[in-house]
Amino acid sequence: MGLAITRDMRPESVGAEARAARLSRGLSGTNLERAGDYNLRTVLQAIRLNRDTTRVEIAQQTGLTAPTIANITGRLIDMGLVRTAGRRQGGRGQPALRLQVAPDGAFGIGLNIDRDHLTLVTLDLTGEVRSRVTREIAFARPDQVVAFVQTELDGAIAAGGIDRNRVLGVGVAMPDDLGRIRMPHQPDGYEAWNETDIVALLGPVLPWSIHRDNDAAAAALGETQYGPAFDHPSFFYLLISAGLGGGPVIDRTYHRGAHARSGEIGLMPDPGGPRSDATVQDTVSVTALCARLAAAGCPVETIAALPTGCEEEEAVIAAWIADAVRALVQPCVAITCLFDPDAILIGGRLPGPLIARLAERLTAALDGVSLPTRARIMPAAMAQDAPAIGAAILPFLDHLLPSDAILIQAGRN
Repeated sequence: MGLAITRDMRPESVGAEARAARLSRGLSGTNLERAGDYNLRTVLQAIRLNRDTTRVEIAQQTGLTAPTIANITGRLIDMGLVRTAGRRQGGRGQPALRLQVAPDGAFGIGLNIDRDHLTLVTLDLTGEVRSRVTREIAFARPDQVVAFVQTELDGAIAAGGIDRNRVLGVGVAMPDDLGRIRMPHQPDGYEAWNETDIVALLGPVLPWSIHRDNDAAAAALGETQYGPAFDHPSFFYLLISAGLGGGPVIDRTYHRGAHARSGEIGLMPDPGGPRSDATVQDTVSVTALCARLAAAGCPVETIAALPTGCEEEEAVIAAWIADAVRALVQPCVAITCLFDPDAILIGGRLPGPLIARLAERLTAALDGVSLPTRARIMPAAMAQDAPAIGAAILPFLDHLLPSDAILIQAGRN
């Protein structure tokens, strides 16, 4: 049976503003015009998050009636999105039917375009990465991105066991102003990105709808689909990549701001930086760390290769972490005082041990600052491939999941 979800298979753009308008807090179960679709999305999300659940448990979690749950779960099974997994033993009465998301029920493809790499991932309905390919390439031009997709897409689909007929769409995550914000060693001609329509560029090689978003926003949206977001419903996502981005999530809803440019922590002034007009990302970025390592005679082909064993490497990394903490303290104070998040999550291309060290040192520095509240600083669930994975989740958010947030009203009061 084909995937019975209404979607236009023609390449088209589903942008951040459209997603925010459609999937904002204004979408609720009381909106009768859209209640059926919303409830179906909510029930699917309840099953997806619990991995193995029953109709009774879904009713308790969502507040929907038993007949409504029975009707919706039947539809989801017919659509191939949910499967039965026997009956749960050990309780009173007739054993309850176990329900699980069907991993192969739907797929998303994610493409992350950044100044130092290109990454393509495939994702199934449970959120598992089925295949991944990364190419370390500095300042890839639009034609090089097209060539990368043409070369790698079929192999990624085959490696992931992806049914093309069940691909919901392709998410593309890339920094805002990719060609406008100058970075060290940026070549002439890279400003071509300023005039590039990503849908027109990729449409001829991608036979699915195209969903665009900022890389930090995509990473933060992806984080809402994983464990830490449920313990920390309001968080600020700190994305350390070639540059530095951020994403504020409030009550599990991504907040874009009046001009869809919230979270631009990397562009904040850094008074203690290397020059008078320095910004935070001049210090806190993979680009800055790699430049320091190269200057010390420890160049790295890819940041994932750390540690390389270079004798001077540890001293360079320790100094960079110290400077990164200095540059981040005041922005984190502002985030804590103005936003009051449960947590500040650090993700991006840094190896996990470096993210953990940075989180620990930043926590210690902020402990010495008098603040009205404390946000836990911790590594994000998704790290190196966060923007690509978040991009792959965008089609799910637009077609199947209840919103940018987890809108299940658990334990309604």
